[in-house]
Amino acid sequence: MLSTMQTTPLTVSSILRHVVQNHSDREVLTATGDGVRRVSYRELGERCGKLANALRRLGVADDDRVATFQWNNQEHLEAYAAIPSMGAVLHTLNIRLSPEQIRFIATHAEDRAVIVDSSLIPLLAKVLPSLDTVRFVLVTGEGDITSLEGCGKDVLRYEDVLAGESSEFPWLDGDENAAAAMCYTSGTTGDPKGVVYSHRSMYLHSMAACSGNAFGIAEPDRVLPVVPMFHANAWGLPYAALMAGADLLLPDRFLQAEPLADIIQAQRPTLAGAVPTIWNDLLHYVDRNPDIDLSSLRLVACGGSAVPRALMESFERRFGVTIVQAWGMTETSPLGAIATPPAAAEGEDRMRYRATQGRPVCGVELRLVDDDDRVLPRDGKAVGELEVRGPWVTGSYYRVEAEDRFHDGWLRTGDVGNISPDGFLTLTDRAKDVIKSGGEWISSVELENLLMGHPDVVEAAVIAVSDPKWQERPLAAVVLRDGTETTADQLRSWLADKVPKWWLPERWAFVDQVPRTSVGKFDKKALRRIHSDGRLAVNEVYE
Repeated sequence: MLSTMQTTPLTVSSILRHVVQNHSDREVLTATGDGVRRVSYRELGERCGKLANALRRLGVADDDRVATFQWNNQEHLEAYAAIPSMGAVLHTLNIRLSPEQIRFIATHAEDRAVIVDSSLIPLLAKVLPSLDTVRFVLVTGEGDITSLEGCGKDVLRYEDVLAGESSEFPWLDGDENAAAAMCYTSGTTGDPKGVVYSHRSMYLHSMAACSGNAFGIAEPDRVLPVVPMFHANAWGLPYAALMAGADLLLPDRFLQAEPLADIIQAQRPTLAGAVPTIWNDLLHYVDRNPDIDLSSLRLVACGGSAVPRALMESFERRFGVTIVQAWGMTETSPLGAIATPPAAAEGEDRMRYRATQGRPVCGVELRLVDDDDRVLPRDGKAVGELEVRGPWVTGSYYRVEAEDRFHDGWLRTGDVGNISPDGFLTLTDRAKDVIKSGGEWISSVELENLLMGHPDVVEAAVIAVSDPKWQERPLAAVVLRDGTETTADQLRSWLADKVPKWWLPERWAFVDQVPRTSVGKFDKKALRRIHSDGRLAVNEVYE
């Protein structure tokens, strides 16, 4: 028996139509360094129509990839909305990758065009001549474009191109399973791999993000995606805000603690999202500037790496701001789980739940498997590799055979952890980062979180190093707060009653900053390389 329901496709274009028709007076605000520039959703819809008409006139057909090389700003949002809605495919290029990686990704995706912010022209100019599939470049902003000329591509000013176009465009509602956007993984192991999102997956992911068990985004909100729009769809926050009719506050290139604090204080966002290092930097900035007001934030979504419990406690105690930990990957669009405590949890139990990676949102399923691919119990004790599946989880990579990443219809995540009987996921490490000492496992993540709970520690990263007796032992690289002189002995004492004795690191390095990946996570691969090259000054402390 079939249902009597209509089969309206779930598409990005339907999200765009909805916000323009029903929330036309809500706004998109883009930081400028000395204020914001504003556009209503009605005006945004008109500009999206002009962009789609311009791209079509310039030869962009259905399924063609249009790359963006941009900050979080209004023009990037126009590309987010217009490119999938016209039937083409949005491809967000990571501006922080090396020229070689950008060249590989753009060529592998066969990008036909690039929309670039003028402030990023020097980076794009290094690779543009070698991007054989790119036919033209649209430049947003007023910067000098001469370095892009003479490379065999048409280079056009974005505003000049839009000025001559109609704002009316027949938005497509075609196959909801067609490609809407694509993003490449950061390539920490091998070449970056392409993930292609469908209209359906984008729509369902946006609904999940808006749900009360996730971020509860609604029309009264003002959403601040600090997480880059080139990183896993800015965690889906732009599309979710459009779906809800919420204001979007976009920070452009102003991602450091001081301008972010000014943006939050002046523009009063209610919800924001960024990796832990952003909030850690902001916390230390506010330490020096205690008059900063962050009280407008009702919720901060935080992920990308484990969120230190001390960071969550500090924001709640000092500012009344709730940081909620979320887990996901480029391959999961990225929202997979969120650490909202059960209704019955009280006191210390609530924080214990918040320190996990959370429960899966409806639509996502999680399970653990051992080395023989046997499914492990959800008892909070059994530790195995996390596998995931769901309607916004990728089932393959774009034009890459990666059978080792998929198992029986599930995506192998490379994360290691346990799942409690009530469904909460606790990750103890990445499979490649876990430390095997004398045949027993040490969690680098747990050591890092505990160290960052010390009042004198700003950052801490723990890696495995070779040991003649135990095979591997932990090395802790620590950034101390300015003006403090805490020693390795004192940090070992801090850890002594919190972890098994054999977990305590004997090797310590005090550094100015822990290396970061292109998306702001601790780059342990770089840290291991610095250590192996002998460029890390290591103190050895034994009892």
